[in-house]
Amino acid sequence: MLAYLARRFAFLVVSLVVAMIVIFVLLRLLPGDPANALLSVNATDEQIAAARAQVGSDQPLLQQFLTWAGQMLRFDLGSSYISTLPVGPEISARLVVTLPLTLLAFALALVLSLVLGITAAVKAHRWYGALLSGFAQLGIAVPVFWVGMILVWIFALGLGVLPSGGFPRDDWEDPADALRSLTLPVITIALVMSASLSRYVRSATLDVLGSDYLRTARAGGSGVGEALLRHGLRNGAVPVIAVLGIELSTTLLGAVVVESVFTLPGLGSMLLNGIAQHDFANIQGVLVVSTLFVLLVGFLADIVQRLVDPRLRARVAVR
Repeated sequence: MLAYLARRFAFLVVSLVVAMIVIFVLLRLLPGDPANALLSVNATDEQIAAARAQVGSDQPLLQQFLTWAGQMLRFDLGSSYISTLPVGPEISARLVVTLPLTLLAFALALVLSLVLGITAAVKAHRWYGALLSGFAQLGIAVPVFWVGMILVWIFALGLGVLPSGGFPRDDWEDPADALRSLTLPVITIALVMSASLSRYVRSATLDVLGSDYLRTARAGGSGVGEALLRHGLRNGAVPVIAVLGIELSTTLLGAVVVESVFTLPGLGSMLLNGIAQHDFANIQGVLVVSTLFVLLVGFLADIVQRLVDPRLRARVAVR
């Protein structure tokens, strides 16, 4: 198992390096020099040369990448071209919003998807089982920003019980106020995510319900709920865990849209501002942190799968 973990960790590191190369190359393929963000329309040749030297775009591309990679090895994400502030502390300040938003939405979506998915599978032949399946199909088709705007219209503009956007300036000094600001964004993401997740939960539950070992358990006198809990939970969880890892990663990446709808000062707004200002340092920093999060989630999901399913551990041992 330790050898397998070492191989997976090495793969994670290689994937991160490849992602860094892709991010660097794609940004340099964009039209315009990043130094233009520092210049006025009537900039002189001397000002242009000074700006290019400041952001490092006067160096060969290989030298630029090696300089950036060296900073990454020192856990230095560089400084913003516009504000000259360090990117690392700025990302940390933004994560105070984005990370709770992601985790709370994921937790709520997980609860909703388990309830809806298992109910839709167990009651597949009842009218409300079909209704829940229809809800899942509808939720997948609805854009997340549309759900957010509908919730704002109902609960913020209509009923006035929740804020339409923003986040407290003192962050989490008043947890109740902070949670109130995140309520609508969390529900928005959770509703869309639970629609997708519930389909996987329903499919996994149906597979378990049709298995021989569950029929044997029920023939022994166990009810459907007891048989699922005692014999089907672990087997049904294995395929769902992989999907959960993907969905958690997607939640962080999808927060860009949701933060825009609710004007939250998270990673999403930082990325969009960086793109609008042609601030490569901010863009690279946000993308690298997001990529690292995705890779770590996949790594942890893989480990959890092997802890849950002994067959996967046995397969690793044979290798």
